[in-house]
Amino acid sequence: MIIASDLGSIGIVGTGGSSNESRWLANEVAKGRQHLRESYVLGGAGNDAFRDLCTVVDESRFPNWDGYGAVPVSEQAFILACHFLRTMTLGSPSPEVGIEPDGDITFEWHRSAYRTLSVSVSPSGDLNYSALIGPNRVFGTEAFLGDIPQPILDLIRRIYAG
Repeated sequence: MIIASDLGSIGIVGTGGSSNESRWLANEVAKGRQHLRESYVLGGAGNDAFRDLCTVVDESRFPNWDGYGAVPVSEQAFILACHFLRTMTLGSPSPEVGIEPDGDITFEWHRSAYRTLSVSVSPSGDLNYSALIGPNRVFGTEAFLGDIPQPILDLIRRIYAG
């Protein structure tokens, strides 16, 4: 079974500094974010998504986990999905977590039949997304370089706006 605490701290993803000061600062910011995530109001929903991620990955770690030839989730896809959850804006709605037959990890935000977003995290670091917001369909691929790309953050906000 995958245990969330076994993963350790990833620090701040996307910082380019390598000096002692930048590493110290990244560590302090990570500690502050973790403290905020421990509060239910700001981080509880994300913590639930992280536990759900560990559960579904544990259930799909062997070939043919679905009985139809599904590929097991790779360690790299799991690590990237963990990074994705850790970089979500504090207080943002928690996604539902799923696994696709090709081994990609999927996060879904669903407010109604006409307000839904699906983001798949691939082991290569691609974020494939598809959204339906009212009559509008939006889809594409963004590279996951350590921070959730702005177009995906905007779609999450649009799902829950108004």
